Amino acid sequence: MKKYLKLMRVHHYMKNGLVFLPLIFSGQLIYGNQLWKSILGFLAFSFAASIVYIINDIQDVENDRKHEIKSKRPLAAGVVSLSTAWRLAGFLVLLVISFNYLSVGANIKSWIYLLLYIILNLFYSYGLKDKPLIDIAILVSGFILRVLYGSEIIDVQVSNWLYLTIISLSFYLGLGKRRNEIKYQGNSTRKVLQHYNHDFLDKNMYMCLAISIVFYSLWCVDPRTIARLSNDMLVWTVPLVMLICMKYSLNIEGESQGDPVEVVLGDKILMALISGYGLLIVFIIYGFTL
Repeated sequence: MKKYLKLMRVHHYMKNGLVFLPLIFSGQLIYGNQLWKSILGFLAFSFAASIVYIINDIQDVENDRKHEIKSKRPLAAGVVSLSTAWRLAGFLVLLVISFNYLSVGANIKSWIYLLLYIILNLFYSYGLKDKPLIDIAILVSGFILRVLYGSEIIDVQVSNWLYLTIISLSFYLGLGKRRNEIKYQGNSTRKVLQHYNHDFLDKNMYMCLAISIVFYSLWCVDPRTIARLSNDMLVWTVPLVMLICMKYSLNIEGESQGDPVEVVLGDKILMALISGYGLLIVFIIYGFTL
């Protein structure tokens, strides 16, 4: 079972936590029905992501065998056969349809967001991953589609400032991942890396990080945000967000391969800071209204 969970990359499900973002920031986390719909949506999106991961690993199996870390993946290591991987992907398709229907029923926009995520990532697996900037743009689209999907599940509107924050921060994560792949693996394990260089990726990733903090700050002081929460306390989360970003940057400037999930899970201090931010957000949004 462990090898199949590894093939599905269950530890990457933490990225799908973005599905809950609209629910948390809307103040509706305490509503049982909304929370249940978001949980079902989270599972649907997570299984959809696993389908994408499996197909991508099938396509990349030969290149992964040349990679120091990716060679340990189930397909590259030979512990799971290609035929078994295809069957698992087919089973996950059924789970995606089932859980998404339980979550949103016939809500067309939710189905479109989920389907768009799968289609874009299939295009990525079948060639667009070799196109410079397009490869990163698709990675970014995955993050924003998670939030769009989460907002549609519970029918709430998300601030444009928050969308811009997620987009710019996602570009930072994607550019940082590519930069460290070049730094530690060279450009032989991924074709698109031949089009990038360290200086380009380094300058642009920190530009994206800077504007993401600006966008987040503007969301915190937006009169509509303050009116929705009935308090102006979110501005005090900005220093903590800056600290989290600095700690993350410190990690990827070290020996990290640049994968966002591995960076977070591999640092207890960073995890504590993120957890602290989450608790502070919940207190600010819900503590003043309970």
